[in-house]
Amino acid sequence: MNRQNQEQSTEAGKLIKLNPKKLLLTKWTAVEIVAKQKHFLVSRIVQPDDLNAPIIEIEIEAVYSGNKRIILWRELQDSSRWKQGWV
Repeated sequence: MNRQNQEQSTEAGKLIKLNPKKLLLTKWTAVEIVAKQKHFLVSRIVQPDDLNAPIIEIEIEAVYSGNKRIILWRELQDSSRWKQGWV
């Protein structure tokens, strides 16, 4: 593998640093479009039952359809699946 390919593969798997407490109302673009759903908004931070436990899940809402789903907030760190902002 040449140097350029190594840099691209490292960049593709790069983790984005995020704070789960500051994700509310942030905008995200899915790298792979499914059912015309590309742009999403973090609509809710799912609070754990134990208030001392760390935040694990968030709710994202598709802008086009309004469909909501719960995902692990750490999934947003994967730059091969999510881009920050509406691209």
